[in-house]
Amino acid sequence: MIRMVKVGIMICDRNRTCVGNKCFKSIIERDGVFSKYAKDEPIEVVGWMACGGCPGERLEYAPADMKKYGAEVILLASCYLAGYPPCPYIKDHKTFIENYVGLPVVIGTHPMPQNYIDAHAKAGDWEGCEGYLKEIVNDPEGAHKYDSTREDYTESLG
Repeated sequence: MIRMVKVGIMICDRNRTCVGNKCFKSIIERDGVFSKYAKDEPIEVVGWMACGGCPGERLEYAPADMKKYGAEVILLASCYLAGYPPCPYIKDHKTFIENYVGLPVVIGTHPMPQNYIDAHAKAGDWEGCEGYLKEIVNDPEGAHKYDSTREDYTESLG
């Protein structure tokens, strides 16, 4: 019997209007942090919520609600690291969710787009984030695939 993985995704409030296209694409195509799941292993998103703004207004109830609906893991989406500067509360959010809610936390969802990798390299603002980046920046093909600034990006969606 194939087991369904149930996840909750929390996005950075700076991206609160994001519809999740890259996160959901990475689930379907098993890119980024989802590459560890077999293609035939169903993944259900039981919750999608913005953190509520700095320092994390919705942290006290959103992950707990996702757990009530079956979440086995909470993902802090790639946007936590894509913004300028990256979220200064990543470690606090991860620690709180793991200790208070009792669920493991994974940092990242889809591969980091190349345009963000390049911009953060120039800004030098990923210092101290290396441990969080390992699952989402070491895929040159994925970095290219998820870079929506490419001229051929919309053609690549089909």
